[in-house]
Amino acid sequence: MKLYIKYLAIHIKSQMQYKVSFYLMMAGYFVVSFSMLLGVYFMMSRFNTVDGFTFEEVLIGAAVTMAGFAIGEGVARAFDMFPVVISNGEFDRMLVRPRGLIFQVMAAKLELSRLGYIAQAAVVLCYAVPASGIVWTADKIITLILMIVCGGTVFCCLFLIYAALSFFTIEGLEFMNVFTDGGREFGRYPFSIYGKEVLKILTYVVPMALFQYYPLLYLIGRETGRFYMFLPLLSLLFVFPAYGLWRLGLRNYKSTGS
Repeated sequence: MKLYIKYLAIHIKSQMQYKVSFYLMMAGYFVVSFSMLLGVYFMMSRFNTVDGFTFEEVLIGAAVTMAGFAIGEGVARAFDMFPVVISNGEFDRMLVRPRGLIFQVMAAKLELSRLGYIAQAAVVLCYAVPASGIVWTADKIITLILMIVCGGTVFCCLFLIYAALSFFTIEGLEFMNVFTDGGREFGRYPFSIYGKEVLKILTYVVPMALFQYYPLLYLIGRETGRFYMFLPLLSLLFVFPAYGLWRLGLRNYKSTGS
């Protein structure tokens, strides 16, 4: 952990060498995510509710997904660049260093500018939480925190899977963007609106619904069982197949020879 903090300090210092560029990038992510929410606003102003969810309730789900994506991309962005790490021979150097490979890859690149997404999510939550009419008891506050933290973990796993597939393909597979950037876009609304089949995929295959849709039902009172409160924790099981695929790719890795 101490070493990771040192890496973080190095990234902060390096990115702060160009403060204007850093703040403009952060502002850019803030504006991009804000424009995405405008689409939600215009949709909800026309139809009032979507699948029974009000505007404020939709915003809570959107903010949770956005915050989770920001955490995942900010921490695990280096996995998105992993095909380059393999092709230029940098991964061969990592193999001989006395540190875990996942740690080395993660610490190689930290996207602090993604704080723009987190800032947008915080602004949205500051509006939606008091306006939603939800009675915020301790258990619902814990649920909201679990939704965000577990969402960040799921997105980290998706970036790890993207990197693991690069062991077999060398080049990255762009279809993974359907689950990373696409997951952020789809998460603007509760996942149930996309149909039962999509909801099943996002429950049992890529468990985004476990940290967004089902606990949201608990927050707004559609479901009262405490089981829904802890469903985000079940999404953490996604770590095992993601890590397993990484290990499988690592065992099949062949050096670039550079």
